[in-house]
Amino acid sequence: MTTVEINFDGLIGPTHNYAGLSLGNVASAANAGEVSSPRAAALQGLAKMKQLMDRGLPQGVLPPQERPYVPVLRMLGFDGSDAAVCAAAFAADPALFRNAFAASSMWTANAATVSPKPDTADGRVHLTVANLASMAHRSLEPPETEQWLRLAFGAEQHFCVHSALRFGVHFGDEGAANHMRLAPAHGATGVEVFVYGEDKGGRFPARQKRRASEAIARLHGLDMKRTLFVAQSDAAIQAGAFHNDVVAVANEHVLFTHEHAFEDKAKFYNALEDALPGVLIVEVPSAEVGLEDAIRSYLFNSQLITLPNGDMALVMPQECRDNIRVWDYVQRLLDKNTPIREAIVIDVRESMRNGGGPACLRLRVQVDEAAMAAIDSRFLLDERKWEALNRVVETHWPERITPGDIGNAALWEQAWAARRALLAEMGLA
Repeated sequence: MTTVEINFDGLIGPTHNYAGLSLGNVASAANAGEVSSPRAAALQGLAKMKQLMDRGLPQGVLPPQERPYVPVLRMLGFDGSDAAVCAAAFAADPALFRNAFAASSMWTANAATVSPKPDTADGRVHLTVANLASMAHRSLEPPETEQWLRLAFGAEQHFCVHSALRFGVHFGDEGAANHMRLAPAHGATGVEVFVYGEDKGGRFPARQKRRASEAIARLHGLDMKRTLFVAQSDAAIQAGAFHNDVVAVANEHVLFTHEHAFEDKAKFYNALEDALPGVLIVEVPSAEVGLEDAIRSYLFNSQLITLPNGDMALVMPQECRDNIRVWDYVQRLLDKNTPIREAIVIDVRESMRNGGGPACLRLRVQVDEAAMAAIDSRFLLDERKWEALNRVVETHWPERITPGDIGNAALWEQAWAARRALLAEMGLA
């Protein structure tokens, strides 16, 4: 039975703004306080989805979460109408309100960790919702993420959705951004790689805890002989690689990685080659692309995909082309004898300025034909739905948001109305 990979992208929400909430995310901090363009951001994300659809790849979409998020503000003692709650929270604690306003659920690589059918003990696709406990604004996301995942993947004969891990930062889990799967093909038994961080007293924290990754592997029923737990390089974390997917990406039997992605790369490479004979490790030397260039361009936050003809392509941000050293390396890579034969350059500048590249915007789910047919079709894109979502965004999304706008009641009402219009269009109201 044929197995395909579906990318479920998060549609960028109407409150997309640059509040600089993510410690360790260089781009997020650098652009804090700038003017954002939510409408352009969402249209850029939709254009990326369309480019992959046009290449013959199935594409899914997850809606943005409700923001401003009034329920959490009510839990903190603010009351009255929704607008009154927001006004009181903004007046009392603007920093708190900015966390309740964030559109960060757009980065669905952090929505969950996914293990496909060939790797799990019960032969189902397992998804564990990420708790995102290390960042206040992101810790608000798991309940609604779980709601959408349970709806999209509700066919229990094919899917098993696990709630987010408990115990807060002690089991901090950032989802698929710190998880890679390598296999001879999507439908073959694979090796799952969980990348965790170790806090060593640096200025930026490690977000993924090893114990969280181990718990997810147990929940998914993985074969521990084909499951690797690997420490991320602290040098990469301190350089701004807050997730592993900023310095490494894998697809089928190919690992594309920076030289300084892992703390003990020799041990990892040996273990990976033992677990998956035939794996191809494409390592980018720091002498050709330094960590700073890799992180600024998000070269490794490209989507590494398999095209219908069997070749692989890197779906990379325009920032890779704009960086001379990175683009020179990419040209050399495409001339080498590897499965990576093409670079597809896209514009996701609004997301990039907030610290999320193409790979941040998608959750990869590998399914066979029967499981594919069981996915709730409201979350799957086709040409008609794509055009309809574009119309909703063009009609309802704010054109721009300045830092001063975040306390504007008219903007809150517009954001809530925009989301209602989207959910109605998707049949999810």
